[in-house]
Amino acid sequence: MSDKAKEEEKNKFHREYGPVSNLRYIARVMFGFDRTTAWVITLSAICTPVAAYLWTFMSKFVIDVVTRKDKVENLFIIICITFVIQTVFTLLQSYMWAQWWRYIGVRFHLIIKKNRKFMTMPFEYLEDKDAMDCYQKAGNACGGNDNGVEGLMHLMENSAGDFFVVLVGLFIMGTLSVPVMIGMAVIAFVTFLIRNRTNKVCKAKIWDPLATWWRKDGYLSSTFSDFAFAKDIRMYGLKDYLIKRYKEVSRERLEAQKNNEIRWWICGLLGNVLWSAASLGLYAWLLWSVVNKGLTIGNFSLYLGSAATFFSFTGRLFDRVTELLAKSREVDDFRSFMDIGEEGEEKGVSVPEHETYEFCFEDVWFQYPGAEKYALKNLNLTIKAGEKLAVVGLNGAGKSTFIKLLLRLYEPTKGRILLNGEDISRYDRKEYYRLFSPVFQDVWMFAFPLKANVSMKDAEETDDERVTGCLKDAGMEEAVKELKDGIDTEVLKVVYDDGVDFSGGEKQKIALARALYKNGPVVVLDEPTAALDALAEAKLYEDFNKLVDNRTAVYISHRLSSTRFCDHVAMFVDGEMAEYGTHESLLNAGGAYSEMFQVQAAYYVEGGEEDEIEGSEEGR
Repeated sequence: MSDKAKEEEKNKFHREYGPVSNLRYIARVMFGFDRTTAWVITLSAICTPVAAYLWTFMSKFVIDVVTRKDKVENLFIIICITFVIQTVFTLLQSYMWAQWWRYIGVRFHLIIKKNRKFMTMPFEYLEDKDAMDCYQKAGNACGGNDNGVEGLMHLMENSAGDFFVVLVGLFIMGTLSVPVMIGMAVIAFVTFLIRNRTNKVCKAKIWDPLATWWRKDGYLSSTFSDFAFAKDIRMYGLKDYLIKRYKEVSRERLEAQKNNEIRWWICGLLGNVLWSAASLGLYAWLLWSVVNKGLTIGNFSLYLGSAATFFSFTGRLFDRVTELLAKSREVDDFRSFMDIGEEGEEKGVSVPEHETYEFCFEDVWFQYPGAEKYALKNLNLTIKAGEKLAVVGLNGAGKSTFIKLLLRLYEPTKGRILLNGEDISRYDRKEYYRLFSPVFQDVWMFAFPLKANVSMKDAEETDDERVTGCLKDAGMEEAVKELKDGIDTEVLKVVYDDGVDFSGGEKQKIALARALYKNGPVVVLDEPTAALDALAEAKLYEDFNKLVDNRTAVYISHRLSSTRFCDHVAMFVDGEMAEYGTHESLLNAGGAYSEMFQVQAAYYVEGGEEDEIEGSEEGR
């Protein structure tokens, strides 16, 4: 099995495109985003050989003038011509060096594409370790001026110049001795093979396995400085433990760096030995040519300087090839991530406009990648248009998995989900997402103005009056009145020092306002009230249910605050829907739901309903 096949078998998300394909890819991106980069590379191809050989030829002509005892005017003319050429090409080179920002612009363009990809790729990949490692390596590939994608851009410019230097050197050295020219080229090629092998081994055995290290290091570094963790670190004395974990992670990186430096030291040692051998052979040949073939001092100087330049740039060009292969492997990482989920994926059809939407789960099973057990088993459930469905159960019962499937964040392992009789897999994901106004358990604020955190749109595109109404309906009216800038208040202190952070309960109310603002035909509340006490939760659910009006709503909870006003209740136990019916029918059935409700009843029922429950118990 080839190295390429082994790598792709080891990592299902990794692909090797090859240096030629990667060069075409980067060139297409560069010239498509900024056409001036093509002129920069052309200038490099012209200026580099002139700068490399100009003073070598000037020295030859000066020595020839001196040894032949020509007129001093000829020497002055040579110096003036050299000065003019040097000035012109120095100005051109300085212009090229000032164009570095263009390459950075192209890299930022690719970073934006990478981030857009991450935010739109199928949700299931975000919980896959291999996919996240692939994302980390893609980030490394565009994480600096010399990394992967930008490194390959600079390499294209530098290699163009080096190639023409070598081409001119081949011509010059060929006029001296073809065997000498070939011998120097062979030694440079052997040096290249050693460096390329070292680079390939270091990437495969040292840097690629460190993808997981980067994630660990990033997590620990952010934990040290994240305000969200600050209280727990102090109150539970986690400082020493976290420092210990970071030391363990650091040792992993230091050991990898040590191995990397040893390998490159050996590589450099071998390269220096070969260069010394080449230099010794060149001097011997030139001295022999002076003594036996009448080589002039001027030509001796020309060939000596040209040979040194030729060997140096030949070695550099081969190094560029080594570097090209290394950068190309990093571009492989970037393109591999960009191609996740692309192969064979077609844009689905539009979701038809309907007045009502009905969802039907037909024998749906789901198993998380790498898991041994099914998280959801044999689910048959219909959510009718305008229905209020409560999905309840203990933690780990399968409630959130059910929601992920309904929202199409995951596809069923077996079975299918129908929307008005059609399989949802045929629809375009983005259009399907528009049907839902979800509120999740983990609520995150963005470093945007408050109104943008509600509308989830650009502040200029936000309807301020509508935002104010949604916040009022979600119970945030008084809190907003206390803010100096009202709904224009910046959230978090990441961008603005005077940004505001909200309490857990306030964040969840803002999330409810988001759902109201989006106004999708289907509302989903996936345990969004964890930061509220039982009574506050019950009131919020009842108030929110009134706001939902006739829309379809699915309420997920392990507390039963939402069940009394819902049309139906689905009780999940160990990945299966154990019970289904109305609140009253399940209470009367005396099963798992009834038992769970009795345990929790004291926290959210009022006197009249307590009597009703007691009467139900007596009836049983």
